[in-house]
Amino acid sequence: MTDVNLTLVLVSAALLGCGVYLLLERSLSRVLVGLVMMGNGVSIAFLVAGGPAGAPPIVGETEGEPMADPLPQAMVLTAIVITLATVSFVLAMAYRSWQLNSHDDVQDDVEDARIRRLATADVTSEAYGAVTDSPGPDDPREEPTAEDLGPPREPDEPAKPVEHTDPEERP
Repeated sequence: MTDVNLTLVLVSAALLGCGVYLLLERSLSRVLVGLVMMGNGVSIAFLVAGGPAGAPPIVGETEGEPMADPLPQAMVLTAIVITLATVSFVLAMAYRSWQLNSHDDVQDDVEDARIRRLATADVTSEAYGAVTDSPGPDDPREEPTAEDLGPPREPDEPAKPVEHTDPEERP
């Protein structure tokens, strides 16, 4: 069993925690700092998880020292590249937001606000309670009769809802 450096584990956890907190903010500059902190926290976590240092893996097995695992180092390099790309994208968004609005706060989407109001009021859509007049291809019910469909209507006349007498037909 190898000893784990508790200080590096705590630093990694603190960086990840602060990064997630900043990532949830509305200001893109805080999101940017949060992404950098999370990237550094992930890099430290990979190095801690890689275990203790050892002999270089390219040279081969040395007499008393085991080889170092190169995978955590490759994962750290990959995390650095991903962090750089994400930070550059958020930096470009923050710059463009500053050009357009003179601030970098993320605005609420109008459609999201409407959906949030509907969810709060618990309004169901018209299609939720709709009942089809004809069975589908896998429906074991028989075809509806003219009596089930009701009297023919004029093209401009609105359709009247069909009354159901069987309580098991409708949820």
